[in-house]
Amino acid sequence: MISDPEALKNNLPRVFIKTFGCQMNKLDTELSISSLVKKGYSFAEDENDADVILLNTCSVRDKAEHKVYSQLGSLRDQKEKNPALILGVLGCMAQNEGDRIFKRMPHVDLVCGTRMFSRLPELLGEISGNNRQILAIDEDGEVNFDRLVTQRQNQHNAFVSIMRGCDNYCSYCIVPYVRGREFSRSVTDIVDEVKKLADDGCKEITLLGQNVNSYGKGLKGKVTLASLLRELDPIDGIERVRFVTSHPKDMTKEIIESVGELSTVCEYLHMPVQSGSDKILKKMRRQYSSAHYKGLVDMAKSMVPGIKIASDFIVGFPGETEEDFEDTVRLFHDVRFQNSFIFKYSPRTGTAATELIDSVDEEIKKRRNHILLDLQKKISTEENRKMHGKFVEVMVEGGSKTNAGRLSGRTRQNQIVVFNLPEGTKQADVSASLSGKLVNIEIEDSTDLTLFGVLRDSPFNKMTH
Repeated sequence: MISDPEALKNNLPRVFIKTFGCQMNKLDTELSISSLVKKGYSFAEDENDADVILLNTCSVRDKAEHKVYSQLGSLRDQKEKNPALILGVLGCMAQNEGDRIFKRMPHVDLVCGTRMFSRLPELLGEISGNNRQILAIDEDGEVNFDRLVTQRQNQHNAFVSIMRGCDNYCSYCIVPYVRGREFSRSVTDIVDEVKKLADDGCKEITLLGQNVNSYGKGLKGKVTLASLLRELDPIDGIERVRFVTSHPKDMTKEIIESVGELSTVCEYLHMPVQSGSDKILKKMRRQYSSAHYKGLVDMAKSMVPGIKIASDFIVGFPGETEEDFEDTVRLFHDVRFQNSFIFKYSPRTGTAATELIDSVDEEIKKRRNHILLDLQKKISTEENRKMHGKFVEVMVEGGSKTNAGRLSGRTRQNQIVVFNLPEGTKQADVSASLSGKLVNIEIEDSTDLTLFGVLRDSPFNKMTH
């Protein structure tokens, strides 16, 4: 990942970080890397070559935590063979579980919460050679957003945190308890970071927040997500701007207008609805009705031609009847989501929903889950077939993961596109030169998840950018 001669000279331990979960966790890993690089640490490509193994964790569902505990269990032998190895748990699970991690996994050395990434070098220094465990959780700590823009997974894409935390306390969700209350970064700091990213070759940014639509809370003056988007739109070098995740209760006409009016802002909304039943939405404490959600979608589609909507759903929430589930199915048909993340409800310790009786049988949850998955696949397949014969603008990300002779990228609407090069062109010759470029692709085929096409612009003379 990173090799620093100064670190090797100073004999600092080599670090391996594994990331679980959402985009915010991926960004937190980059922030962690930045804090360590500044102090001269180097990084191992493989955990077996590392002196320090850090797991940056997710805590949204019990299953995510079980996966981390399983990983920690598998590292026990490695720790026994090498007692000097430092094992650390970072992020949401660390914040949620705290010293319970030490009790369950006594071979773990560090538990570091969601606001403590900037202290990693100091914490690792305290542990190294002292054979002690450190719990570093500060619920009121100030997050340090300072980063080395060069330390990111993809040269042409970057995540940018614009706010942290959540004040909504939906009854099923652990996020407010592990990420804290909402607070927004200043416009000046965000604009400065995006300019630095652009100077480093970044073409596309994704603005992150647990509730990105409420950006501006706590800042002086009338600062909103829409006004921030207008500040970012003219920055030289940035071709595309995305934002996630949008809470429907805080979606506004102003935000939707900015999507339609600003050339860099992509025509795509990830706006989780969770259920089509007003009764269930009330139990979930979502603070909107299905009619309000449908109204937002209708507004978006009327104001922004070609916009695509994605969503999240929970099936089998306590008290969900067949009638409630049919309300969700109807909403699916009405909106025709581009894609959806669909989950079966399971109680999450620490949330308000655990006080409700988990009354829906597991087999019923499975059946409803499969119905929605099948319906989403059908809708996505039908919508993608409408793209056959049309041209789409694609930002090239690199070679296809499944076909060495093709390249892949995404449309402005976040659709994955895999495409062939013109006959006689070798992928190896153009992959590097096209990465990060905008090209025109004619769509010839599709599945529910992917569009397939061919590059019609010559990669050697006519490229969009």
